[in-house]
Amino acid sequence: MSDTRDDPAVPASSTGLLRAQASWFIDQRSLPRHQIVKAFDEDFRGQLGRLIPQIERLCDTLPPDDVPAKVALVCVGAARKRRKEPEAAGLRGEVERVERLARSVVALCDHYDALTGLAMCLACDKPIESGDAWVPYDRVTPCGGAARAGRVHTHCAHAPRGPR
Repeated sequence: MSDTRDDPAVPASSTGLLRAQASWFIDQRSLPRHQIVKAFDEDFRGQLGRLIPQIERLCDTLPPDDVPAKVALVCVGAARKRRKEPEAAGLRGEVERVERLARSVVALCDHYDALTGLAMCLACDKPIESGDAWVPYDRVTPCGGAARAGRVHTHCAHAPRGPR
């Protein structure tokens, strides 16, 4: 039985905003207070409850052998399992559990964008419109593979970053 937040008629917020919120939580270097963790837990569960049916509807419109749809549905299954995880013991355990929810939010946002054909700038997390100038982006890991591939607006690629 699904909770009321799983209503597929409820549109998800901007994927950029959802991704930013989840990424912020994942990137925390110190343990947040229990109430903050609890609030993020509720938010992430609600976001997943809205994203899951949207992605399933998008996948239903694609051919059964569509690889991006199959991968998205595997991610949906993992997100469902994470939503069912019981509260963990201790603050550290809870933070780790909620981080897993946040990772599912980020992954489902990426799948939603891919399935809808939306290209997001990896630097500013804003849509790359059809007339926008962009360049490919591959952040290379020490192992030689791309950690995150995509596109960035040309003006974002040349914008100065924080202190070096």
